Amino acid sequence: MSAEQANHKRIGMEVSFAVAEAVKMLEVEAIAAYPITPQTHIVEELSQMVADGDLDAEYIPVESEHSAMSACLGTSLAGARTYTATSSQGLALMNEVLFVASGLRLPIVMTIVNRSLSAPLSIWGDHSDIMSIRDVGWLQFFAENGQEAFDLTICAFKVAEDKRVLLPTGVNLDGFSVSHVVEPMLIPDPKLVRDFVPSYEPQLRADPADPVMIGPIGIPEIYTEAHMARDVALIQSRKLIDEVFADFEKVFGRRYHALESYRADDAEVIVMAMGGMAETAMGAVDTLRNEGIKAGLVHIRVWRPFPFDDLRAMLKNAELVLVIDRALCAGGPGGPVASEVRSALYPLEKRPQVACQIAGLSGRDVRALHIVQMLKRSMAQAEAGELPEYELHNVREVAQ
Repeated sequence: MSAEQANHKRIGMEVSFAVAEAVKMLEVEAIAAYPITPQTHIVEELSQMVADGDLDAEYIPVESEHSAMSACLGTSLAGARTYTATSSQGLALMNEVLFVASGLRLPIVMTIVNRSLSAPLSIWGDHSDIMSIRDVGWLQFFAENGQEAFDLTICAFKVAEDKRVLLPTGVNLDGFSVSHVVEPMLIPDPKLVRDFVPSYEPQLRADPADPVMIGPIGIPEIYTEAHMARDVALIQSRKLIDEVFADFEKVFGRRYHALESYRADDAEVIVMAMGGMAETAMGAVDTLRNEGIKAGLVHIRVWRPFPFDDLRAMLKNAELVLVIDRALCAGGPGGPVASEVRSALYPLEKRPQVACQIAGLSGRDVRALHIVQMLKRSMAQAEAGELPEYELHNVREVAQ
């Protein structure tokens, strides 16, 4: 079915409100809410929808993000389709409970409006928050723009609630530069969304009439096996993700992939980015192509499970890969994405060199011109055999 046939309405809408609209269309039954910039617009909009009677859901205002995720555990265990949203320090405060959600295999969906972590205090966007919880056992998607934030929210529920997966899922979008932008978006008929993601049928449900112990102590004899079971489910979810993306295209006319590319088929040098920066990088690739440099872009849509095989296939003929990270692994390998890319490419007999530039921390501007500069610098360093582990782009010298 084409996008036109899907009865879309083309509407100018703030991206945060579009995410809330997707949650409403999915008839979410429980929402735990605690405001934190720049996520607040989403839960405010959902609050209004519930107050107006447009969404029949339990709206649970809590006193902290730790309580928000704890409330999500309870409502999901009770069998309710469950949603929440957060950012930055709020995600950090949830940390303890995030592991419980994946360990109990609860299909909670959460929007993470990416923002930097303190200190110093910052309300602007980067990927420091999500990279701090990359290994909590959640599926993790990244949206480049408002349309993708809307679409991936729908896909997230369908994947998370499938009995072959049953894992919590996060949808990431950049704080302010995506979340607060008014974009023209294709909003489908709500009935199509509800047909695509039918009512949630919980596989496990806490029942007061049949009490059971949930989340008991995991003694050494079973702890490893429990983690293995979750890891297997997370890795095997990749097949289901591909199925859902393909089905989404049939209904709504837009296709997503775990790893996506732009002008990368014959590229000798590749830029890798995630989130909203991927769109900026397309402009940089066009500029480089006009200068005769065979450049391309690869960006990661599905961060967990990490698409190892796709990455190896897509980068096997490249000579140099520049990964632009929006988070810093302090005292470590530099950029978390670059670190994963290097690990993924290591088994290849012929593998490209990997450069890492860390840019856009706390919302600092990264324009197409900057990406061109970063790639040319990395190309010169690689040719001279002087490629560093990582560099911070456009950083001023400061007193130690």
